[in-house]
Amino acid sequence: MNLLSPNDIKALLNKYGTEPSKGLGQNFLIDKLVLDKIIESADIKPSDTILEVGPGIGTLTQALAEKAEKVIAIEKDKTMCEILKETMKAAQQGEPRQGRDYKNVEIIHSDILKLNPKPYTLYPYKIVANIPYYLTSPLIRKLLEAENPPREIVLMLQKEVAQRICAKPPRMSLLAVSVQFYADAKIISYVSKNCFWPSPKVDSAIIKIVPRPDASLRAKRSNLFFKIVKAGFSQPRKQLAGNLSKILKLDREKTTAWLLKSKINPTQRSETLSISDWQNLTKTAHI
Repeated sequence: MNLLSPNDIKALLNKYGTEPSKGLGQNFLIDKLVLDKIIESADIKPSDTILEVGPGIGTLTQALAEKAEKVIAIEKDKTMCEILKETMKAAQQGEPRQGRDYKNVEIIHSDILKLNPKPYTLYPYKIVANIPYYLTSPLIRKLLEAENPPREIVLMLQKEVAQRICAKPPRMSLLAVSVQFYADAKIISYVSKNCFWPSPKVDSAIIKIVPRPDASLRAKRSNLFFKIVKAGFSQPRKQLAGNLSKILKLDREKTTAWLLKSKINPTQRSETLSISDWQNLTKTAHI
């Protein structure tokens, strides 16, 4: 069975009486070059533990299992879990492949946003996943704020979302600040919508996120930082001083003085501020 073949994928789904779920963002990768690019980007070592979110039918899972010590595949869709068990078992029974068998894959039927990751993240691990738009922000935030964050996160997601995450001033967003406060992020490559079946409406991108060494410490001290950031982005097209004074219920003159003390122009918009600017605001805040 070729999991990169649309015909084989359709046959597999038909066997289980299911079809791709739009709600879960089930668009299956059918391009070998893109699959290889994801694996290359993850820089997997033989001793690595990989958490894969939303493995679906197991195309990426098999490729990860070829390289890693262990793959923990976390899938929300119960039917996909059953399919995944078959594709892993079929591989074990001698279908052509390279490297070790797939007995190193553990399948977990769960919603990643509700799952307590601690039992699976006691040791150094990486995250590799192809995720839908709705999952992007809450998943990345959960991972980066974890007690033991991953060493690296390699995701395939919508092109526009990837660009927002990696944006720099003057194109910052709340999402960009939320990620870059904890990690360095960069786009590895762009992926055409034609590399998936069924084809989504937009192109995708492979993105790599590397948490900072002090990410877990930052998470413990993040409440005030994000209170200020969220206030600043409450109306992104308006001036920063107005947003902060309104949402934080501060006197306008005091807000202006606070911004000037932090070497920020009160008339700036939030999208023009760097992570360092927001950190300076937090250090000088009296709220």
